[in-house]
Amino acid sequence: MTGVQTCALPICFPVTIIQEGTMTTIIGLEYSDKAVIVADSRVTDDNGKTYSHPAMRKIAQRGALLIAGAGEVTPCDVAQNIWVPPQFTAKDKKDVYRFMIVKVMPSLRKCLVDNGYNFDESHDKKQDGQRFQFLIACGGELFDIDQDLAVMKSEAGFYAIGSGGDYALGALYAGADALTAMEVASRISAYTQAPFYSEEQYK
Repeated sequence: MTGVQTCALPICFPVTIIQEGTMTTIIGLEYSDKAVIVADSRVTDDNGKTYSHPAMRKIAQRGALLIAGAGEVTPCDVAQNIWVPPQFTAKDKKDVYRFMIVKVMPSLRKCLVDNGYNFDESHDKKQDGQRFQFLIACGGELFDIDQDLAVMKSEAGFYAIGSGGDYALGALYAGADALTAMEVASRISAYTQAPFYSEEQYK
């Protein structure tokens, strides 16, 4: 059974000790019975102007999926507000990884292209970083999706994307919980900002 719960994490974690930090940070943790995604609240435009508003949540539910996006705003907006993902059937639950590759990614690609996203635009990931990246929860499992829609999984169950992602991921591997990892990212990087929000999806 799949369910979603939301917790405004600042209630659980004092925001007074959170320092203004850097860019989008999204963390994912996969457990035996559920997946958890945690995201910050700051959005930055091309001119460096920052925005934060309760309506601009970085985690959205679309069908059976929880989608968290980092990077360019347009592909994130399309995936989180326009896209209608394939139905997640009982058969698909037997191999969620295959479902993501065979059904979900082709559907997402078509929706992005239909809404003006150009996958053929020249872009050097090594030099300029990812144009966009998603963490997607499906069936209580987490999947890391890059700008080419490659589907990746972590045996450790730790995920972190966005410009503050490397700091958060290092903190997770060092034994920090998700909230402490978000604090680390916000202290070191530039544009990661509380409040932090969490969504849970159960298997």
